[in-house]
Amino acid sequence: MKSLVLAEKPSVARDIARVLDCHKNMPGAIEGSKYIVTWALGHLVTLADPEEYDKKFKEWNMSYLPMLPERWELMVIKQTSKQYHNVKTQLFRKDVSDIIIATDAGREGELVARWILDKSGCHKPIKRLWISSVTDKAIREGFLSLKDGRQYNNLYYAAKSRAEADWLVGINATRALTCKYNAQLSCGRVQTPTLAIIARREEEIRSFKPEEYYGLSCVAGNVKWSWQNEKNGSLRSFKRSFITDLESSLKGQALQITDVQKSARKTFSPGLYDLTELQRDANRRFGFSAKETLNIMQRLYEQHKVLTYPRTDSRYIGSDIVPTIKERLKACNIGPYKKFIPSLLKAPIKTSKAFVDDAKVSDHHAIIPTEEFVQLEHMSNDERKIYDLVIRRFISILYPAFEYEQTTLKASAAGQAFTAKGKIILSPGWKAIYDSSSAADSSFLDAPEEDDASWQSCEQPLPLLKKGEQLSISQIALTTGKTKPPARFTEATLLTAMENPVKYMESQDAKARKMLGETGGLGTVATRADIIEKLFHSFLIEKKGNEILITSKGKQLLELVPEDLKKPELTAKWELELSNIAKGAHKDAQFLAEIQDYTKELIQEIKTADGTFRHDNLTNTKCPRCGKRMLAVNGKNARLLVCQDRECGYRETIARLSNARCPNCHKKMEIIKKGEEETFVCACGYKEKLSAFKKRREKEGAGVSKKDVQNYLKKQKEEPINNAFANALANIKIDT
Repeated sequence: MKSLVLAEKPSVARDIARVLDCHKNMPGAIEGSKYIVTWALGHLVTLADPEEYDKKFKEWNMSYLPMLPERWELMVIKQTSKQYHNVKTQLFRKDVSDIIIATDAGREGELVARWILDKSGCHKPIKRLWISSVTDKAIREGFLSLKDGRQYNNLYYAAKSRAEADWLVGINATRALTCKYNAQLSCGRVQTPTLAIIARREEEIRSFKPEEYYGLSCVAGNVKWSWQNEKNGSLRSFKRSFITDLESSLKGQALQITDVQKSARKTFSPGLYDLTELQRDANRRFGFSAKETLNIMQRLYEQHKVLTYPRTDSRYIGSDIVPTIKERLKACNIGPYKKFIPSLLKAPIKTSKAFVDDAKVSDHHAIIPTEEFVQLEHMSNDERKIYDLVIRRFISILYPAFEYEQTTLKASAAGQAFTAKGKIILSPGWKAIYDSSSAADSSFLDAPEEDDASWQSCEQPLPLLKKGEQLSISQIALTTGKTKPPARFTEATLLTAMENPVKYMESQDAKARKMLGETGGLGTVATRADIIEKLFHSFLIEKKGNEILITSKGKQLLELVPEDLKKPELTAKWELELSNIAKGAHKDAQFLAEIQDYTKELIQEIKTADGTFRHDNLTNTKCPRCGKRMLAVNGKNARLLVCQDRECGYRETIARLSNARCPNCHKKMEIIKKGEEETFVCACGYKEKLSAFKKRREKEGAGVSKKDVQNYLKKQKEEPINNAFANALANIKIDT
């Protein structure tokens, strides 16, 4: 008898098959003497659409709402139905005795496999492969310690409950809003609070009134001093007259040093990466969207096998990983990392609670390198960037602290306090891993996210000064500025807000706030990128540069949607209950009953609400399919025309953002299509037809493809060492 291994993706299935010595290819599976390996393509099965329960639900009609299935049905996803039937064929083979679930080790991975088994009606015994990387070593060790599949039943119940609850609230509320206001309006328990956070920030920016502030600096004893408010330590004053009077009174005066403080300080490396922290840094550094970073990480995990499981919310590793650290370091001891790794390999590895803590490891530990040998030349440029972030962070936590001596000088003149700061680096420690390479500039690690007056006190080299010394003031300068509104969200800062939405809660309930912190905020590390993408694709938010703005459609939706659905508290409550279901502390049936009651209340509130929706982006362009006027909308990387009739659904792209750079200002240009001709257009006014662009790029030598380069390099390798020139040199006789 054989075991059937069910993986989540074909690439992982091929790796498992190779390790298990399975080589016989069949439709949708690979067979060996003891195992058959098959795979899903992500989800093959999902919850049935409303019309599968009753044909009348095909019509979007308010009178049919709420839709509350008595018994949940599953349906095969049409696009991947062929692979589902391949998997089902293998499940019911007579020589298959048991099923080994090898999908991603997490809530959604469990759901992928269990739904396939449920839909097919397969009740054979199940075992679970639970691994954090897909290296050969990890797979072999995982198969030596397979778990009883029943241990993960509660994880499956939690995943199923999440999907069913989202179906009940999301589909019913979306249909109710769309029918009531005759516009395509979608909402959900995570995306709507996220949209509300963006709207709140926009409101703060619009209502902000800038205030002018003033400061004063002077030079005395070759040191730049800043005036400081003795009461609150601020370097600003909002009274111009006070600063100008102080400027006058300082002329011809001397500063008397009142205090000299020297202190040795240490800063330790930032923690290891979880997915959200990695997405934040990738957005700040490279402008990658959260979804792009996740996709790149998946490739580094599945195809290259050089990094561990990406969808993790932990920034710690367990004590079981510590013995493997040196092996992982050896695997990435290449290229730019050779400067830092050998010294770590020579000495015993020093660990601390700062990154090794079994209690803080959830389903998966932090993102770290695997023991797989790395080949940088096989990575794309984007993959290399993400890999570099993870490796430098991993190396840095093993290095000592950054040590420096902080000197703070205090002085007085004209009855006012002045301060100056200086820093002497004693040991670069972990910062050497970043500062040694401009490609891995560490400034993004320290820069403050908000405007902070104390940040403005400059660090400078200071001479040796003593308390009581008097210094003549040689220069005086009045400084001025204006207070700034809070910055608009980027994808990096929006991820932070989703992870820690407590400050956006209206409720002052300490228990609710604590609950939101414990459940990890809005969404999970695995879903936040998709939520942001969905807001873009629904045209509820748009991007200008790197900033995220709410659209008119988004603002109107928040006015029409029930108040409860906009609050972060709702999703926190759900996640806490789902977490309890996964632990076996709460029943899934009870949770679903509560969600059904909530859905009834929600639909009743939408039905009886007063409100209107108005399209303020109508154009005079008629839809070629139904003849109605089309809407002009901004997608994430394109401008589109979309039919206002949701049932028609016609859309066309009129301009899309390209990777081509303007020869004048070097910004990315848009491609605009008119008829058969496509034209590059830049915001600076530069225009160039696509045909002319191609000719120009060919002249510049940009027409060479990667394949051409690879063929050229291959040819160089194949050329004999003893070429004609070498032979000619060999025949020269030199007298000695």
